[in-house]
Amino acid sequence: MADSMVPIPQSTIFEAVNRAIPNTEEAEAVMANPALAKHLQGGTLQNDEFTAVQTEQSDACGNGEANCTCGADGIAMKSLNEIGRATAEDVKEALHQVIDPELGIDVVDLGLVYGIEIDELGRAILTMTLTTPACPLTDLIEDECATTLAGLVDEFRIDWTWNPRWTVDKITPEGRDQLAAIGFNLDALPKY
Repeated sequence: MADSMVPIPQSTIFEAVNRAIPNTEEAEAVMANPALAKHLQGGTLQNDEFTAVQTEQSDACGNGEANCTCGADGIAMKSLNEIGRATAEDVKEALHQVIDPELGIDVVDLGLVYGIEIDELGRAILTMTLTTPACPLTDLIEDECATTLAGLVDEFRIDWTWNPRWTVDKITPEGRDQLAAIGFNLDALPKY
């Protein structure tokens, strides 16, 4: 395992904020914009401030996260725009070099990447899946990601998920073309 892996947090900053601000939506708003903390009264935001923040934070994903966008490929990408810092888009482009060893297609075009987040320290947090939970290639793909992202980000972590489960519908048109070129007939596969 690569030494550049971001450790899984034991307790998050959000959990600490949420203890101080019991309303989860208000806690998320303060996390996204710490300057709002000055508008707290008794652990809650003044109503007009909270409404203004909700309006400002709506985005293409519809999930209310600040600095989050969803591309046409459905990958949720979140990063801070600071000069000299790698963005989620940079990481996504680099991940095109990580090839699934079984199929010979990159993990982005296979639809295995569900999300990319660059945190406030410039670390990449990837949300990925595999074609099946029993896939034995987890370590190999993590090592390929470490090699590919070296020099782009100092640290990264992969959060493996099985929800939603991967299906061939997640393969991009480019991935479908690549699979067709090597003889796969996706139209012959069963639909779920």
